[in-house]
Amino acid sequence: MESITFQYPAWYLLLCILLGAGYAALLYFKDKTFTEQYPNLPKWLALLRFLAVTLIAILLLQPLLKTLVEDVKKPAVVMALDQSESLAAVLKGDTLETFRNEWEAAKNRLSEKYEVEEYAFGEEPRQPVNFQFSDKVTDISRVITLVSDLHAGQNLGALVLATDGIYNQGSNPLYLANKLNAPVYTVGLGDTLIRKDLILKRVFHNEIAYLGDKFSVQVDVSARNCAGSNTNLNISKVDENGTSNLIQETVQIRNNDFFETREYVLEADKAGVQRYRVSLSAISGEASSSNNYREFYVEVLDARQKILIVGNSPHPDMSAIKQSLEENKNYEVTTEVIRNINKVNVAEYDFVILHNLPSRTNDGSAVLNIAEQRNIPTMFLVGTQTNLARFNQVQPVLSIQGNTTNPNDVQAAVNDGFNLFTIDEELRKQLPQFNPLVAPFGEFSLKGGASVLLNQRIGKVDTKFPLMAFGQEGERKFVVLAAEGLWRWRLFDFLQNQNHDIFDEVIGKAVQYATVKADKRRFRISVAKNIFNENEPVTFDAELYNESYELVNEPDVSLTIINEEGREFNYTFDKTTNGYTLEAGVFPVGNYRFNGRVNFNGQNLTYNGKFSVQPIQLELYETTADHGLLRRLAADHGGRFYTAGQLDALAEELLQKDMKPVVFATTRTRSVIHLKWIFFLLLGLLSMEWFLRRYHGGY
Repeated sequence: MESITFQYPAWYLLLCILLGAGYAALLYFKDKTFTEQYPNLPKWLALLRFLAVTLIAILLLQPLLKTLVEDVKKPAVVMALDQSESLAAVLKGDTLETFRNEWEAAKNRLSEKYEVEEYAFGEEPRQPVNFQFSDKVTDISRVITLVSDLHAGQNLGALVLATDGIYNQGSNPLYLANKLNAPVYTVGLGDTLIRKDLILKRVFHNEIAYLGDKFSVQVDVSARNCAGSNTNLNISKVDENGTSNLIQETVQIRNNDFFETREYVLEADKAGVQRYRVSLSAISGEASSSNNYREFYVEVLDARQKILIVGNSPHPDMSAIKQSLEENKNYEVTTEVIRNINKVNVAEYDFVILHNLPSRTNDGSAVLNIAEQRNIPTMFLVGTQTNLARFNQVQPVLSIQGNTTNPNDVQAAVNDGFNLFTIDEELRKQLPQFNPLVAPFGEFSLKGGASVLLNQRIGKVDTKFPLMAFGQEGERKFVVLAAEGLWRWRLFDFLQNQNHDIFDEVIGKAVQYATVKADKRRFRISVAKNIFNENEPVTFDAELYNESYELVNEPDVSLTIINEEGREFNYTFDKTTNGYTLEAGVFPVGNYRFNGRVNFNGQNLTYNGKFSVQPIQLELYETTADHGLLRRLAADHGGRFYTAGQLDALAEELLQKDMKPVVFATTRTRSVIHLKWIFFLLLGLLSMEWFLRRYHGGY
């Protein structure tokens, strides 16, 4: 439907008509050129000019043409099918073919009246439905959320959810379906019969262990209708040399609803990603033995850093630092006083913290000499016992000219220009409010290219005297805290925040900066993580540096991935702005090696690494369908529960429902002057007038 509106009052049209009439009368009714030979011609010419001028005048009023467009949207019915592995054992062969035909028939019937959308779901919702039940997990909540988001404010008639009711990822669907504002109809798939079955329910384990440590493995064994049976529980290690048995025990199943938890201790005796298998021997007559085993991976690290804290005498600062560092399992911390330093081998440590050393009674040579020879990064805490003259000689960060007998109480002021590492905004805000530390009285000056993280605030005055600074001499890094009393910070942090996060960040970031070793390799490949799930794509990033250690990516980088059988898979990295990236896809379960290669300026550079792919076995361990969940879901949200053989009845009920279409009305407005036929009409009127005048001898 179309209508014309004007931006000026309607009576302006009368002025347009009068203007056209006046113009035509002035032009032709006083002109006697055609009157004698053609008495009626002036009238026709005046009419043509009247229409043309009137139309032009009306167009100057900027009339608008409004068009009302109506779009009728039929109600939408969303049909979602669970395609997870738990249904593969039930929907197969003739059963699958029958279900597929009934599903397609129901969809076609509903399409006659409704807009039908079809989704498969499991790991994630997707289109189309292909009836291949291979997804490793089931997330019912995700498809409900997707339908809710896509149809928010639209005419959603119903959601049809065909599943076995088993979900092992995401939220409980009962709590999400109320977002839909539409009835939920459920179709129960799978088998609800509780069969005789032995199940290795869960295996709890550490994801990371350290070489030489022991770690625990907790195994949950479940059995249904298996009373009186025995099974052997085995834990074995799988590597390139085969399978080696670690633990074997007999499990006696005492009742039909059996559940037992057992715990074992294994030793991390080899660095790298280690693959373990827990299995239960099959018992006679059980429904499936595929859920009798689980595999898990543990990353064994040979990278624990040893930290030595040496004090001139016992001090609560040493305990505060030790407790903070031990929160990080990568650190093994030892504390000792300087007089007992012969009890430890300083050369074995990766980082040394010296508290009040060198002192007036001990210059710390027993530690400092070894640290210098071994390039061991060192942190100094200056206190009232520190020998400042000796301190100034043994580190390249800070020089203090003063004395420790009359110390200052100082608070921390964060240096905004510090850029060696990032610190949290909460630390910036809270640390200046922490209790004062005790610093020497005197003049403080930086050496070389040292960087200051914290300056001293004395009273209410922010000074330029460094409180915490970082420096480097050759490959060896240094940290200096020009005060003592850190234990006060730790206590105050807990008092204010009920945790030690801010204190731990100050100490942790300082130690991390000092202990990290620079990677001087010009070609590097990093894998997103060391252990991938079998449904995750394996991704890599690569960096190439020129002789000036500037990122470049002109040459192509190739990568070869090798599985446990020695089969090779070859790839070429994609180039990014100044690096490389590669998504190699999904790999079968197992351990893999990779080798990257690039030729740059005539040099062949290589990089080697490893990764592992672990199985996802969630769908194997719960195979009894939960139709009770589906009945509650349908009842709570205005729908009904149907079985797999009742799809035709479901379609019939939906067709009988009075779901009204929604009419969306859209108004489109455009200026009349843009209509092409208006131009041709004006052209026609003026051309006809001109032709008649010329034809009859006028000008």
